[in-house]
Amino acid sequence: MAPQDRLAQVNAHLNYPQGLFAGQTAIITGAGQGIGAEAARLFANEGAKVVVADIDEKKANDVVNAINSAGPGRAIAVVGDVTDANYIENLVKKAAEFGNGKIHIIVNNAGFTWDGVIHKMSDKQWETMLAVHNTAPFRLVRAAAPYFRVKDKEPRVIINISSTSGVHGNAGQVNYSVAKAGVVGLTKTIAKEWGPQFGVRANTIAFGYITTRLTAAKEDGAYFTTSDGTKVALGIPRKGKTDNSYQDGAEPYADIPLRRPGSAEEAARAIVGVASPYFSYVNGETIRVTGGRNIYLHVNLFDSSIRIYGLNRYIQKKQV
Repeated sequence: MAPQDRLAQVNAHLNYPQGLFAGQTAIITGAGQGIGAEAARLFANEGAKVVVADIDEKKANDVVNAINSAGPGRAIAVVGDVTDANYIENLVKKAAEFGNGKIHIIVNNAGFTWDGVIHKMSDKQWETMLAVHNTAPFRLVRAAAPYFRVKDKEPRVIINISSTSGVHGNAGQVNYSVAKAGVVGLTKTIAKEWGPQFGVRANTIAFGYITTRLTAAKEDGAYFTTSDGTKVALGIPRKGKTDNSYQDGAEPYADIPLRRPGSAEEAARAIVGVASPYFSYVNGETIRVTGGRNIYLHVNLFDSSIRIYGLNRYIQKKQV
């Protein structure tokens, strides 16, 4: 037996089916690659039955086959476009069948970027981002309502994936930033509507710089094909710049205290952690997974606020 096969066998014995999510069924959208694929693997490794939802049939099946190679019947693929309302209904139906009539976890992870500055952005760019990042998650949550608005004392968790672009905004991404900010409102509303009676937890995870096709060099040529056949280039323009810095000569990742981007697996671990019983009293929150990025902004704003407050107090005393 090859070492990697033995490792998979031992891993299965250690965690499945006695893992954190034993007996639970999870839907993960955009699970054919990147963060979604890593999350699917980790959820399955912790005992969940995983529904891999993705638009790319080959990638979705590759993820499922890898999961099931360590133990059959742990994952299925449901292929389709999350912006298609009929697909969402079919996804929920198949997930419930796979889960013996129950769905416990939804991870709204599917998405991509279609960048442009405000004055040059088309209606199609704008509307596509809202459709993918807002309408699709809403439809999935709505369709799954009969499986979450229940009182069987089993855990129910919804995790919506956002970005620091939705928290702080980002030049060249007004459509993506607005959409990702909207995810936060969806999460908080779910928490308030479904938490009191049914104990459903809903949280947002806002990722910073994670190494995926969305943060790779645009020159690498990655693209996403929309439902009407439009090819959207993905990534960040890096022409004339190093891979490790947006500014020539600057310290690599100087705005990240850990001085590196996060990996897809690290991002997936955060998703699994938030879905787990260890976060059982965390609800309606936006959890930032950034390696510390943007904390300097908050410190500076706090320091500025203190200085302004002190100045105002000084002026008031002089006027007395």
